[in-house]
Amino acid sequence: MKINSTLTPRALEKKVHRVFEASAVKIRSLESSWNPEKGSPVFTINGKYTSRGWTEWTQGFQFGAAILQFDATGENSFLDAGLKQTVEFMAPHVSHVGVHDHGFNNVSTYGNLLRLMSEGRIAANVWEKHFYEMSLKVSGAVQAARWSRTSDGGGYIYSFNGPHSLFVDTIRSLRALAVSHRLGHVLMGENDRKISLLGRLADHARATAKYAVYYGEGRDHYDVRGRTAHESVFNVNDGNYRCPNSQQGYSPFSTWTRGLAWAMCGFAEQLEFLDTLKDAELEAFGGKAALQAVMRKAAEATCDFYIANTPLDGIPYWDTGAPGLAKMDGWVTRVSDPFNPHEPVDSSAAAIGAQGLLRLGRFLKNDMYWHAGLTVCDSLFAEPYLSMDPNHQGLILHSVYHRPNGWDRMPDNDGVPRSESCMWGDYHAREAALYVLRLIENKPYLTFWS
Repeated sequence: MKINSTLTPRALEKKVHRVFEASAVKIRSLESSWNPEKGSPVFTINGKYTSRGWTEWTQGFQFGAAILQFDATGENSFLDAGLKQTVEFMAPHVSHVGVHDHGFNNVSTYGNLLRLMSEGRIAANVWEKHFYEMSLKVSGAVQAARWSRTSDGGGYIYSFNGPHSLFVDTIRSLRALAVSHRLGHVLMGENDRKISLLGRLADHARATAKYAVYYGEGRDHYDVRGRTAHESVFNVNDGNYRCPNSQQGYSPFSTWTRGLAWAMCGFAEQLEFLDTLKDAELEAFGGKAALQAVMRKAAEATCDFYIANTPLDGIPYWDTGAPGLAKMDGWVTRVSDPFNPHEPVDSSAAAIGAQGLLRLGRFLKNDMYWHAGLTVCDSLFAEPYLSMDPNHQGLILHSVYHRPNGWDRMPDNDGVPRSESCMWGDYHAREAALYVLRLIENKPYLTFWS
């Protein structure tokens, strides 16, 4: 990356407002055309959202987008839509025992609504507040119940692949446990045993940092500091770690950049969350300072890797080991090219990673990360990534869902996906834009907890 050290949030003001100008059109278009019986919208084909997924993990992004739009613009029609849809469609996600995505679906909807009420942005109503809180309490506990133990005495929230599988994605979905704990909730186990959600959060974060993130310390032949593995595989009989794997990246020994971005964002915001806790709260789980050190090491390593392995403008290709990159001499020393004939970029990784860089930069008071985050936003919130076309339902173009499975539309004969959008990319671009807008307008700092 070529980090623009002169950027400030204020310098991005016009671009941020343009994001929400375009966003309003996209949200209304999807609302007017989407049939809920199709399931959750996932990504676009020829500019129209369609559903295709392993699990229903994107519906919270759909309805959460309207809530973020209200947050940014104050337009009540978006709040009304987000609230109505959350009440009507999100209850099954609260009690969904088959996924690791509670932080995506439920914190993006119930969590945003509770946050807005706590900030005084929407009218206070005791029973409505209790409704949001109950939903978030249960969601965090249900996610925490997907638990596998590791041989070192810890454990992890296992992915929808099964008890052997730790996904790097889940570090960002860990926010569900954080919110539930903050609301005073626990997971009740056999014989009425109270299981701390904060304890499980700490264990999962440690497992992710240990097994999903590399540090250049000789772990294997491909141990490059900051790279990540999408999936970490364990022997469920004894909890021993076996190997890295990749579901959506090129290989277990290359770095799928959206997984990298989940780690960047997840560890950075958990550092911010831990900073609000008292030392005594974490004493039983290894101590606050020790856990912060683990998360900081992971956050810095992943953010450094992103900066070193992303084109000048901060928009990465979908995997840093993708074979077609070998045909693009000097790809990391040029701006990203979504129209190249070899490998796709993934703008959704940029939308997620930008927040990781910004949050880590602010937390550490580190100008490099801070300005790197603003540099990513500066590129993402403009063409060729920001879509101003009212006939295209996607907000951020040139994202990739599942390259190995070939799920993404490839409009040209070169076989490279481009010109389409996805729910998580659009949502996280809105969230990053709102983050910057809050700073510009001197409003409360944007957090996932209230």
